[in-house]
Amino acid sequence: MKLRIAVLMGGTSAERDVSLASGIRITEALRSVGHEVVAVDTVAGVLTAADERKLLAGGVVKTAPPDSQALIRMNAAMQGTLKQLPQADVLFLALHGGQGEDGTLQALLDLTGVPYTGSGHLASALAMDKDLSKHLFRAAGVPTADWLMAPVTVDQVQSSLGFPVVVKPSKQGSTVGLSVVKEPGDLPRAIEEAYKHDDEVMIEKFISGRELTVGILGNVALPVGEIIAKHEIYDYECKYTPGMAVEEFPAKLSETETRTVQELARKAFDALKLKGYARIDFRMSPDGTFQCLEANTLPGMTQTSLIPQAAAAAGITFPELCERIVRLAMARGGDEEGGGA
Repeated sequence: MKLRIAVLMGGTSAERDVSLASGIRITEALRSVGHEVVAVDTVAGVLTAADERKLLAGGVVKTAPPDSQALIRMNAAMQGTLKQLPQADVLFLALHGGQGEDGTLQALLDLTGVPYTGSGHLASALAMDKDLSKHLFRAAGVPTADWLMAPVTVDQVQSSLGFPVVVKPSKQGSTVGLSVVKEPGDLPRAIEEAYKHDDEVMIEKFISGRELTVGILGNVALPVGEIIAKHEIYDYECKYTPGMAVEEFPAKLSETETRTVQELARKAFDALKLKGYARIDFRMSPDGTFQCLEANTLPGMTQTSLIPQAAAAAGITFPELCERIVRLAMARGGDEEGGGA
């Protein structure tokens, strides 16, 4: 069945560039399977054919996120655009981070009655808040690294967590504002940097080991992936610069290890009340245990992103992946809290 679909992209978070790259790929994929698709930058409005060609030409995602002050100036424009969304049967949310992924937009869209992809407003807010999500992971029996929330002293971190630690904004994505702190003297500067991106900062025990990711599509766990980054962590540059990381799908794990981490991913998905699709990230420590890092409710869909690679490993093409995400949104369009009104 042919649908009218509006793909919302861009936004005003630090992940704006990534969102534009995701959104234009989704737009092309959905058109390729016969849908009528309108691409909407939530800051600039409906994209023209020339705008789309420019995005398709590539290079939109730089090695660093956009300037924070420029993003702040875009907020007023976004409010105007959201009041004039084109008519659609379903909204495909290709937004990442900020108000596009934290439940704010989802709550607004619930009032329209138009189904949208991904999780509802409550689940989106829970997943975006890393502090709350870690509490829910533990309640559901999903292991996650010990953590503290700023303000904290160096002595408190040393006694409770030890060094190294990961310092990061509590409500950001794409490792924006994240630092690995190995020396106590570097902690204050890392916390200050994280505060530039959020009003809450998390200090988390660093877990050495392998970086793994599990995509969830509907109620199915996709093949597990392993990320081997050129940097110490899978940071913004490694995620969005071709050649800066090697992603292996499926990961070289035993059957037992694969089943274990997939089951933990499903538990994390359910603990946060997520719907539709998501990506759950883990560290596998040298002793073979898994620690859940976070859940991504609107994961990247760029050429280097992980969910499309996981789907491909399961034999699902990118257009089919986008189609399935749309169908999941339509199927629960009448649900109270789950991706639609």
